[in-house]
Amino acid sequence: MTAVDLTESALERIENRETDLLAYAFLDRDAALAEARRIEASGLAGPLSGHVIAVKDVFDTADMPTGYGSAIYGGHRPRRDAAAVSAIRAAGGLIIGKTVTTEFAHMTAGPTRNPHNLLHTPGGSSSGSAATVAAGGATLATATQTAGSVIRPAAFCGVVGFKPSFGTISRSGLSLFGESLDTIGGFARSVAEAACFVGAMAERADLISPERAAAPRIAVWTTPDHALADDAAIAELERVAARASAAGAQVSAFETRADWQALQQAQNTIMAYEGARALAYERREKSALLSTALRLYLEEGAKISGDSYFAALKTAQAAARILLDDLQDYDVLLTLSAHGEAPLISEGTGNPHFNKVWTLLGGPALHLPSGTGPAGLPLGVQLVSGPLQDARLVAAALWLESAL
Repeated sequence: MTAVDLTESALERIENRETDLLAYAFLDRDAALAEARRIEASGLAGPLSGHVIAVKDVFDTADMPTGYGSAIYGGHRPRRDAAAVSAIRAAGGLIIGKTVTTEFAHMTAGPTRNPHNLLHTPGGSSSGSAATVAAGGATLATATQTAGSVIRPAAFCGVVGFKPSFGTISRSGLSLFGESLDTIGGFARSVAEAACFVGAMAERADLISPERAAAPRIAVWTTPDHALADDAAIAELERVAARASAAGAQVSAFETRADWQALQQAQNTIMAYEGARALAYERREKSALLSTALRLYLEEGAKISGDSYFAALKTAQAAARILLDDLQDYDVLLTLSAHGEAPLISEGTGNPHFNKVWTLLGGPALHLPSGTGPAGLPLGVQLVSGPLQDARLVAAALWLESAL
């Protein structure tokens, strides 16, 4: 198919469902087709050629408005592309539109619905991106994660979500919330495509063309907070672990000496402190245009002292060293992606509890869809590894994907 053919096909799928899904913050059919014709005429080819890509509306785009999910920036037109967007274009990707994000990629939801059941949330903050990939409106979509905004929407929408190691992809031109937490990732329908997408944005050949592991060493852990998860989520994790063992993987129960609760609390403190300062202008000068939930969150974050913030950083570093040391004997850790199936929209975007620590540690995390729950909504598992072990995690994920 030509670039124009691909774009027309994607636009048709989007138009068939967008009235219900509300996944896009900006979509211009004529502009998308013009971009397809430009790519076609240029002969540009790269690792993302043949992909129709949606961009979360916290990335600056020179040819489309960027509103950051906020009334403050309605109609805002950046002068340049974010680094990740520029990398997508250079790799031959065709950007079709901007997807709905929660307000400044925090918790206040936009209008997007889950494509599997419109009464349920697609998760947040990368809600529109996950929903459009699940519905076939784009083959790839960008995402960001400060707590659980890649893994949780991927889990709720039943797509692959890949958050690489912190700093893998340049954040220039991204609306930041957590200076030491925000990580760019993406959604796809397969592990190989998700790895290629991240690899293209990061210029990482080992991710663009990943290798599959042979019988990886897998540690299985429900974390000390497994009581927060539904029985169906835990049963699915156990089923996947049993399937991996039957297929030849070395599967072991994981134990750690690290203080898990200290890591959870440290992430909470760090995120609130950094968010309040990243959005200091909006908090002080435009508070009337913030949602009540975000305004109150930022006000509480502003009360956290610098001493408390640096104490949290030190706590996180000390506990992380122990946890990462305990992980050294394994290729990947298999754990929960979310508490269970996507909750009703009226209940919010879901709890990122099972993702926060892995974001704080700075290593890669990947959601792998694997089944459905009692309500018929997607379930899956999360794979995590230590910082800069992205290729090893992808290799294990490719193996597990084929084993399932």
